[in-house]
Amino acid sequence: MLQQRNYFSGFLRSKAARLLTVLLLVQVIITYGMARKEVVPQNRSLSEFTPHFGTWQLIQEGVVDKDTQDVLRADEVFSKSYSSPDFAVPANLFVAYFRTQRTGQTPHSPKNCLPGAGWVQSSSEIVNVDVPGRTPIEVNHYLVAKGDNKSIVMYWYQSRDRVVASEYKSKVESVLDAIRYNHSDIAIVRVVVPVVDNRVDEATNEAVKFIQAFYGPLRQHFPA
Repeated sequence: MLQQRNYFSGFLRSKAARLLTVLLLVQVIITYGMARKEVVPQNRSLSEFTPHFGTWQLIQEGVVDKDTQDVLRADEVFSKSYSSPDFAVPANLFVAYFRTQRTGQTPHSPKNCLPGAGWVQSSSEIVNVDVPGRTPIEVNHYLVAKGDNKSIVMYWYQSRDRVVASEYKSKVESVLDAIRYNHSDIAIVRVVVPVVDNRVDEATNEAVKFIQAFYGPLRQHFPA
């Protein structure tokens, strides 16, 4: 009996054994969570998203072609351009919402999609954006170029109560949501603002102001 206790004691002192034990426990928890029938929450349709907020007014409804929709496999998707008298160029808002990720429907990162459309990344970072009613949110900030054209791209992954910049952290959080709350809904939100006369800071400032204006109204479309 003493020898058996010493064996288990030695086993538990092994770093590799502890890691294996944790991984097995996580696998059991995930399997249990994924085995349950998911509760798919109801959201307020994005088709009802307001045509104006703050000083911004809808000027164009974008068309998301069938090939793009087939690749995205999102439950709801829209692309809309808004203008404000405070800024010289319009800003584009793209949102793709997934009610569940258990059927293989997951957001596609813009950093993978933009090169396919001919855009080349010039710089990237994660920045904090102050938004009404909560602590600052972390979002991806990209400068991209196609020929002589440049644009600021900001994007993140969002549920009603959480904003995540990292694609990998978003996937981990989705697994935890499936375990804790039995749902895995998620949205990807992307903002694009053209850069005029190489004034990158001005385009970034416009993107930030745009986000601050629509964040509250858009948040109401995602279930808690």
